[in-house]
Amino acid sequence: MPEPEFNDLLRQEVVQRYGVRPDEVRVVRSPYRICPLGAHIDHQLGPVTAMAIDRAVQVAYAPLPGEVRLSSRDFPGDVAFALRDVPERRDGDWGNFARGAVCALQQRYTLRCGIQGVTAGRLDGGGLSSSAAIGVALLLALEEANGLTVTEQENIALDQQIENDYLGLRNGILDQAAILLSRRDQLTCLDCQTRRHELIPAAAAVGPPAILIAFSGLKKALVGTDYNRRVEECRTAAGVLLQALGRADAAPVLRNVEPDEYAQFRHLLDGPPARRAVHFFSEVERVRRGIECWRRGDLAELGRLVSASGESSIRNYECGCPALIDLYEILIGTEGVYGARFSGAGFRGCCLALMDPAAADQARAEVQRRYRERQPQLADEAFVLVCRSDDGARHLRQ
Repeated sequence: MPEPEFNDLLRQEVVQRYGVRPDEVRVVRSPYRICPLGAHIDHQLGPVTAMAIDRAVQVAYAPLPGEVRLSSRDFPGDVAFALRDVPERRDGDWGNFARGAVCALQQRYTLRCGIQGVTAGRLDGGGLSSSAAIGVALLLALEEANGLTVTEQENIALDQQIENDYLGLRNGILDQAAILLSRRDQLTCLDCQTRRHELIPAAAAVGPPAILIAFSGLKKALVGTDYNRRVEECRTAAGVLLQALGRADAAPVLRNVEPDEYAQFRHLLDGPPARRAVHFFSEVERVRRGIECWRRGDLAELGRLVSASGESSIRNYECGCPALIDLYEILIGTEGVYGARFSGAGFRGCCLALMDPAAADQARAEVQRRYRERQPQLADEAFVLVCRSDDGARHLRQ
């Protein structure tokens, strides 16, 4: 169904479910995102690249004094609570995002209105930052309902607060920034240390690549992802290096170590912290080179860097699972694909590929066929999308 028609259905559902007038209903569109380069380094304040894609979470809503009442087209159960009495986090409950958004906003603003509405967004299998997308959408809805003017940078911090403080995930600002700052046919380049960003248009001579999103069918990680443990291993590596440099009081993140300083003292690291540092410093260099490739339209070399990022994620960051590694290997061997890697941690969800738009439809069919041969038990739940980049989160006009 075309998205405008789907959004009209959401508006009608809010009117029917909650008894509000049609002119009271608003719709927020919050896109999913990809990260071509900059894997697993935003929490260490590294530089990253990103794009929003033309698939999104939508929230249709109307203001509701003093309460939040939400239903979802994709997740079971309704969410209902008073603004003055926000419940604690509940494991596995999609309502955590609404509760977290209210908690984050109430630390800075007085909220008199909640929202009543319906959420929709089906790409929740992992890898496209669906959690950040719904968090941003709910922040924008609550802010509009209360007449608040909040900058993009503040919303990045607010959504990070939802994930870090309410949900307990120690991630950086890549996901939120990509969702809020991106623009169609441009590469979003973000320095997670300074929080400055640059939007770089695709080179006119070649245009933007197509984006292939290949879902593994694996929606639940078969083993613990240990995301937070990997963050701690990066911090351990940073602490050892900073101690050797005489800067032990500096924040233990790898961005606080210069590449030449790392080269001087890397021999002090061993085990997982050593491998995490290898990934960080090599990925920083891939980001730098990849941005140069994008500027001059060298998509083939950009793709090679993306694939190298995928390889380092497997070997040095030690993430991935057999199904996602199979999918990554299929993609990098498919005609027309410039480069590919996991989208997200690689324990479930999907892989991304940048590719020649002219070859995208044929590649989609080829990837599906070859993945079915390798992972027949997952193939019925697997699918491949051809996407393009898109603008960031926003309210839609009626």
